[in-house]
Amino acid sequence: MSKDIPRLAHLIGGKLVESTSKEWRDVVNPATQEVVARVPFGTREELDQAVANAREAYATWRNTGQGARMRVMLKFQQLLRDNTDKLAEMITREHGKTLPDAQGEVGRGLEVVEHACSIASLQLGEYAENAAGGIDVYTLVQPLGVCAGITAFNFPVMLPCFMFPIAVSCGNTFVLKPSEQDPTATLFLAQLALEAGLPPGVLNVVHGGPDIANGLCEHPDVKAVSFIGSTRVGTEIYRRASDAGKRCQAMMGAKNHCVILPDADREVALNHLIGAAFGAAGQRCMAASVAVFVGKSREWLPDFVERSRKLKVNTGTDRSADLGPLVSPAAKQRVESLIAAGEKEGATLLLDGRGLTVKGYEQGNFVGPTVFGGVTAKMRIYQEEIFGPVLCVVEAETLEEAVAFINGNPNGNGVAIFTQDGGAARYFQNNIDVGQVGINIPIPVPVAWFSFTGSRGSKLGDLGPNGKQAVQFWTQTKTVTARWSAHGSGVNTTITMK
Repeated sequence: MSKDIPRLAHLIGGKLVESTSKEWRDVVNPATQEVVARVPFGTREELDQAVANAREAYATWRNTGQGARMRVMLKFQQLLRDNTDKLAEMITREHGKTLPDAQGEVGRGLEVVEHACSIASLQLGEYAENAAGGIDVYTLVQPLGVCAGITAFNFPVMLPCFMFPIAVSCGNTFVLKPSEQDPTATLFLAQLALEAGLPPGVLNVVHGGPDIANGLCEHPDVKAVSFIGSTRVGTEIYRRASDAGKRCQAMMGAKNHCVILPDADREVALNHLIGAAFGAAGQRCMAASVAVFVGKSREWLPDFVERSRKLKVNTGTDRSADLGPLVSPAAKQRVESLIAAGEKEGATLLLDGRGLTVKGYEQGNFVGPTVFGGVTAKMRIYQEEIFGPVLCVVEAETLEEAVAFINGNPNGNGVAIFTQDGGAARYFQNNIDVGQVGINIPIPVPVAWFSFTGSRGSKLGDLGPNGKQAVQFWTQTKTVTARWSAHGSGVNTTITMK
């Protein structure tokens, strides 16, 4: 092993801790296949150490005033602003997405931290004076204890920000397991949070694979687990955590549709659809992976294909690139195998992104924009989340037909419609059975002070990240019923308050 390749450490108790694990994995630049770091698959002892530190820190942190916690987040958001370019470079080096896209990711994470700066007005209880005969009733919104987060590779900064800023602002302590594919930006993000003033042990990072994830789900001192990633892993995480009696939320896979009505602004609709389908090489759980062209808008499909053909594919450090490589050779192989499956099943391959070579980056995991026409609900390319720059095109005669088709899909992460007809938009938002709806917005992820509300097969658990639901997820409500009386009273054996 070259001494020039950095070995990532855990972050435990406010310190970088070298792992004793014998199992390490290469972190690879997806554009070059260069090994840029080595990440440990942590041991159970290291996980236990992190949880123990978090538990010890909780005793003090939970009693730290809201104002003090808020001031940490205020400092943290400034450090995020100051280090946006550095974080973006880390993301691009290990994930592959373009630098502008990586900077945008940091910006969406920053939005959540800014929301956490309002914790003093978010973590509020209710109070009813003299609710019944001199009895006051009020609620206390209190932290849970040690909490945990498990994140996917596709947003190594934004996804952790969907978890720990609100959790620790509510008075919890936290153990985070980032993706082993691109962990450097996540570790640096946590170090910035400590620099902002989080006390040692409040935020910990333990690297690893399934053993660490399962350990967090089953550890008796962990009270809640948040997961964002694939449906297969998320279902297992939710089962393990729930069986262990923990609160759990799992944001999982998707098949997001974008409906194009013939009255839509053609330029706006096509350009936004291209960006939503192929940005980040399609490696977004909110990517628009299915386009439904309704009525005469079907005539726009050839124009869409030609516009997609002109997108520039290159290494993410090229700021003029529209999309970079997939995260790994395995991801490229899977995407290309699904493209082949689509051909075999009879879909019309209108644009084929396979066999793409980028000069100077011949070893990169590149797949260009790919468009399938004539896709049906029974095809594998429609049923599976491809997680690559592949768009399935479906045609419908009417909006009602499009809505019925989308509602037949088991996933419910996001959906969009492009139209200039307010009545059509209202019909769509009321009748579509998907948790997040965009109207002339292709990727309907709301601002951070609204909750992420994916639904059906895309989500397990009642509460999602961000907004009011995040505060509810990371806290427990305690109701106090109190009477202060100067004089005693007689025996009352009824349940009625007087």
